[in-house]
Amino acid sequence: MTVQPIPAVELAGVGKIFSAGAVTALADIGLTVAAGEFVSLIGPSGCGKSTLLRIIADLEQPSAGTVVVHGKTARQARLDQDYGIAFQQAGLLDWRTVQENVELPLQLHGVAKRERRARSAELLEITGLTDFARRFPAELSGGMQQRVAIARALARKPPLLLMDEPFGALDEMTRERMQGELLRIAEETGAAVVFVTHSIPEAVFLSDRVVVMSPRPGRVTAVLDTGGWDRAAEEDVRSTDAFFSAVAAVRAALHEGPGTVAKTTAGQDLR
Repeated sequence: MTVQPIPAVELAGVGKIFSAGAVTALADIGLTVAAGEFVSLIGPSGCGKSTLLRIIADLEQPSAGTVVVHGKTARQARLDQDYGIAFQQAGLLDWRTVQENVELPLQLHGVAKRERRARSAELLEITGLTDFARRFPAELSGGMQQRVAIARALARKPPLLLMDEPFGALDEMTRERMQGELLRIAEETGAAVVFVTHSIPEAVFLSDRVVVMSPRPGRVTAVLDTGGWDRAAEEDVRSTDAFFSAVAAVRAALHEGPGTVAKTTAGQDLR
């Protein structure tokens, strides 16, 4: 009998109310993210995407519903360091080198120096930063700083990576390069990813599934399955008809509003 992997994230009936009941940010969110799956959350500003990510990370408490991360409560998963997290700002410590920034989570958990160095060297190789190990953040470009932040988030080998618009401040060329880097890193580490973005093309390119959310209160109005992309293909998938079709399907789901459950596979609209 094949044992199915425990889902990375399971949300059921999750809601969030702020300001003593004045603002309902999220309502009745249900979502399961499989182990190793890449899922993007997309929706209009203020729909609660970042709030939902913070609830998964146990940085915010839900007002209703349940949150399970790798079979544990969100709090226990946070205490056990079952996820890494990266935000739009890299948040590096200016006085620490690239290597020292990557090693920080390991150092805080008492990992021996030799083991820290070995792990940071591995991650710097994966992220293409080996030659910059002894540089300081101020000496790096924005894209390189984000790679350091991703490496740091992966330092303790978490099975889940939570990312809140990590490429939002980058120029388009750097952003596309970083998208490719992230896919490669996710594939090499096997981590599941929950990714918040405002960019439809970014969500479609990166994701196995795109979750569309409504204006506040945020609800899941559509889940679109891209079917994945052939990462080894010589042709840039962003220029294919399937990619344009998938982007159009996500855009349509965003405009159709609540009550729509949309699905697309490799860009073929199945609604």
